[in-house]
Amino acid sequence: MHQAHCPSLHFPRLALMALAVALLGGCASAPATAPSQPSTALPTPMPAAVDDAELRKRFAQWVADFRATARAGGIGEATLRSAFDSVQYLPRVIELDRVQPELTRTVWDYLDRTVTPQRVAAGQDKLLQVRNEAEAAASRYGVPPSIVVAIWGMESNYGSNYGSTPTIDALATLGFEGRRADWARAELLAALKIVDNGDIDREHLVGSWAGAMGQTQFLPSNFLAYAVDADGDGRRDIWGSMADVMASTANFLSRAGWQADKPWGVEVRLPTGFDYGRADTAVRQSTAQWAGEGLRSADGQPLPEFADGTILLPAGARGPAFLVGSNFRAILRYNNSTSYALAVGLLAQRMTGGPDVQSPWPRDLAALTRSQLIELQTALNQRGFASGAPDGVMGPATRDGLRRYQRSVGLPADGYPSAELLQRLQQR
Repeated sequence: MHQAHCPSLHFPRLALMALAVALLGGCASAPATAPSQPSTALPTPMPAAVDDAELRKRFAQWVADFRATARAGGIGEATLRSAFDSVQYLPRVIELDRVQPELTRTVWDYLDRTVTPQRVAAGQDKLLQVRNEAEAAASRYGVPPSIVVAIWGMESNYGSNYGSTPTIDALATLGFEGRRADWARAELLAALKIVDNGDIDREHLVGSWAGAMGQTQFLPSNFLAYAVDADGDGRRDIWGSMADVMASTANFLSRAGWQADKPWGVEVRLPTGFDYGRADTAVRQSTAQWAGEGLRSADGQPLPEFADGTILLPAGARGPAFLVGSNFRAILRYNNSTSYALAVGLLAQRMTGGPDVQSPWPRDLAALTRSQLIELQTALNQRGFASGAPDGVMGPATRDGLRRYQRSVGLPADGYPSAELLQRLQQR
């Protein structure tokens, strides 16, 4: 058995302080919080005296242990040396991972910031620049060039900003800190396999602080599963090869259930008396069934043929309505945010000459802060409308509890949180 090689660790003063916080907060073997439910705990203040040698020793031991695990998993020695001989603990990664923004953003504010006229125009230019690569990917995977280019625009502003954080350092930091240890260890091992396979070297394996990489921000595990060598050079390069970027992104969506020749969705007009509680991901039915209930497209054109269409009300009963199908859900597999998926669809639509959203957004409604959402969840629970543990995140349980409360007081059951609803819930 080979002896584990001790890495050459780099610990600037700020790193030592952050590392001390991590060590006080728990070791890497502690249960990890699910990525979709980040911890709300604030970092513990560092004690007055910190033993630098002890900090170095603990991180070095974690790296040595992981190195042994990776070696047992088939990672070659050359890869292990390049990955870990100069590995660095990155305190900024932990700071970003723990941040819980108090302010939330309405869907229209998100769209105002992401689907801008500038980004639409840039996307039209990029569609021309990468036409051959995007059309080749479309021919192979059935995903339109506009959708792939829209994701490219959303993820890295068309390659202008895909991050410069060393992926191995970021994931080693997250793995050692321990909040998401199991996830980070799995992604770190995947990153080592990418280097070991010869797709890219450690120096150029860079991306976001959270481990997402390349021009369309693949996690290492997704890279291994979906990245494609479309240009035939023997490497899957989502950093520098546009053929690989387009094909890999299209392959991801195809494997996520994208249906060729179907749109992501369409803006619609709801019939009078529509039960807003049926605008739910659990309610799926054919376009013919929705049309039979009086649903019509906003522009008067025939509705797209969906076998399992869902009504989407991203701003509640007062905002625009959309009929979405399996392709919208495929985009959600890429990034599980309704606002994100809607932005991708609208950006693709507009860069190919389609319309923006036609119905007005209820811009007089302010987004609830995270603290207000916790208050709303607490009030729902206290009134018997179970909405899960108060965490300030509008998940399915909270939306369901809010709908049941709205029905009980004769309001449209759209499940949309508002200051008026919170005030009403808190009245005794």
